[in-house]
Amino acid sequence: MFDFGLSELMVIGVVLLIVVGPERLPKVARTAGHLLGRVQRYVSDVKSDIQREMQLEELKKLQEQVKHQAQELESSVRSSMANVESEVGRTAGEVRSMLPDGGGAQAAAPASAEAAPAVTTQPGSASGSQLLAHDRPVAGDARPQLELGLDASARPDVSADKNKV
Repeated sequence: MFDFGLSELMVIGVVLLIVVGPERLPKVARTAGHLLGRVQRYVSDVKSDIQREMQLEELKKLQEQVKHQAQELESSVRSSMANVESEVGRTAGEVRSMLPDGGGAQAAAPASAEAAPAVTTQPGSASGSQLLAHDRPVAGDARPQLELGLDASARPDVSADKNKV
């Protein structure tokens, strides 16, 4: 705190000895030591309070940054999901328009991601870009089943599988 050398401390001690006197000097030195200790504790308490406040401010800034990044991520995910849903709906509309019956019975169904699965074909495959739709309701399932270029002889027999159980 203060930069006193040995010679300065000796001068201060001699002046105190002359001013205070030899019988009261130990009591004054003890009181000065207690006061100096209190001042040091007070200064250290103030330093620690300031340090805690600075850390609290840093944590608040970090919390705001994390919250902002989470909101950005959420909005990004929501926009991506909206894009995927619109693509699925568009693809479902294209599939319905390709149906042989013109999609008359299917036109009343809503074009949502859950109702119409997306079906794509790979270029150069045996079926090419042909897409055939067959309505084969399974027990309790009224949704149409989409198949890629399979003829009736290639379909597995569902009733044979049920008899095995």
